Amino acid sequence: MSGTRPFSVCVYCGSRHGTLASYAASARAMGRAIGLRGWRLVYGGGNVGLMGEVADATLDAGGTVLGVIPERLLEREVGHRGLTELVVVQNMHQRKMRMAEEADAFVALPGGIGTFEELFEMWSWRHLAYHDKPLGLLEVDGFWAPLQEFLQRTVAAGFMDGSQMAMLQSHADPTLLLDALSAAQSRLPADYRRT
Repeated sequence: MSGTRPFSVCVYCGSRHGTLASYAASARAMGRAIGLRGWRLVYGGGNVGLMGEVADATLDAGGTVLGVIPERLLEREVGHRGLTELVVVQNMHQRKMRMAEEADAFVALPGGIGTFEELFEMWSWRHLAYHDKPLGLLEVDGFWAPLQEFLQRTVAAGFMDGSQMAMLQSHADPTLLLDALSAAQSRLPADYRRT
């Protein structure tokens, strides 16, 4: 990683817009908040759904955007040709690894099974100490509330504990969420921080 690149936030989100207008609005608000800080968005490289919304908003607000997309999805997710950089990789494993390597923090917006898989993989990797980068959920109209309830049931059942739950922050305001993730990243040991 370059020591001169901006703070980079990896955003996981849907390749669809979803049923509520607030989902797209939240993606735009997150992208705008990243861009206004002069940060870099790292995401899946698509030009559709919430993916396209967050990328366009980041660029419009003056941020930079790195998209990472597998060859097979380049047409399906309509690879975004207006990004600062679009990297085409061979498969999903390479996509997720590249995004993880390029990120300083991770945020999940509303999405489907791909979003869930990416979030849980990064959360699991953090629990296993493969990285120590902060993770967050952008809460939009209660989208994540059922998951949060299920996770608390998982803790009560003895399969998770409070330390794992504490790794995942949640805010409804993109600015507050980014503030929290940036503060958490700055408290990491030097070995984990980008220099």
